[in-house]
Amino acid sequence: MRKIQTIASLGTSIAAAGALLAMASGCSTGSGTTADPTTEGTPSASAPSSPSATPQSSAASAAPTPPAASPSPSAAPATSAPAAEQQLAGLSLEQKVGQLFMVAAKATGAEPGTIQALTKYHAGNVYLSGRSKAGSVATAAVVSSLTDTVSSETTGGVPLFVATDQEGGYVQVLSGPGFSTIPTALAQAGSGQAKLRADAATWGKELRSAGVNVNLAPVLDTVTSPEFAPSNAPIGHFQREYGYAPGTVSTLGNAFADGMKDAGVAPVVKHFPGLGRVVPNTDVTSDVRDTVTTREDPSLEPFHAAIKSGTEWVMVSNALYDRIDPANIAPFSPTVMDTMLRADAGFKGIILSDDLCSAAQLEAWSDADRALNFFGAGGTMLVCADPASIPAMHQAVVKKAQTDPSFSAKVDAAALTVLRVKAGQ
Repeated sequence: MRKIQTIASLGTSIAAAGALLAMASGCSTGSGTTADPTTEGTPSASAPSSPSATPQSSAASAAPTPPAASPSPSAAPATSAPAAEQQLAGLSLEQKVGQLFMVAAKATGAEPGTIQALTKYHAGNVYLSGRSKAGSVATAAVVSSLTDTVSSETTGGVPLFVATDQEGGYVQVLSGPGFSTIPTALAQAGSGQAKLRADAATWGKELRSAGVNVNLAPVLDTVTSPEFAPSNAPIGHFQREYGYAPGTVSTLGNAFADGMKDAGVAPVVKHFPGLGRVVPNTDVTSDVRDTVTTREDPSLEPFHAAIKSGTEWVMVSNALYDRIDPANIAPFSPTVMDTMLRADAGFKGIILSDDLCSAAQLEAWSDADRALNFFGAGGTMLVCADPASIPAMHQAVVKKAQTDPSFSAKVDAAALTVLRVKAGQ
């Protein structure tokens, strides 16, 4: 979870909007794309039998100029918190709610539903979904078409987070000239901590060159063993894991995250509290549950380490955890989000959902209830793979905030969290 533009251009856009922020800072697919193991696209092939590394291609020599009007995850001025609070006060309720959504846009070009979500429904964040082999120059043009929607009428002048899923292996949205071919996480692990961080910084710079500032990666789920991995449909089957022990996953997965930060891209660690023990994939199967993981489980170590190192984005899985909250799937669980992330781990950043619009795990709930349950339980930003779901979700959240002071306070708190992360705090 996660995702692209320069601070200079950001400052210009904020000044023009009269805002005081100096912005800086991070799973199925959108309509018409193939479902994938997280929010951003399906693996392009079945998992291999061995974790051999995929060769990297060199980036194109002529990198495009990053599109304007998008926050950067670099350091912010000391006044960012008051500025974020003042900016929040200047947004309409509809615009505040819009900051809480991340909507899919096809990486090959946004469709009308995505543009409507960004304009009519004030969505403040977008992610590139599916697959594009067009390269960084073409991707930058797509990103510009999205960031150009920012205005005082749409987002109140607040720049977009623009994300994608560039894990590597079978989950790599962007390829072609200017983008390396990234190995699977299991193959990346063979590089060692230092080289992996350096490689991730290279991959992150490629994203920044195309205007992406949030990467919905790395996966910090601990698959229990190499023998179980092929049966672990969302992670191990595609070699998305960095190893089979929490310490290994923590060291190597967070090396990837640190490399992204080095490049000015916000990493999104996922899928809290872990998908390494489940068998089915929540994208294509309902009633996916973990019957083992607990609130103090050793497999939480990689996530806690990421939070301590300053990671500001955590994606929550769509599974149900019997030994944590048997009554609620994770994105509807106050225990998972408020207790485990906020209280236990001290996390103050963005709690991002996995896809809540197209995943089979969510089929029992209406679009409106999915949004109300997520934000009511303490979620910060909802990922939606199908732009057609945004109107019902947005309208439901606005309506409840107008009539329920307690829910309205949660909306304000979530929107302020987003604005503070955009401000680089």
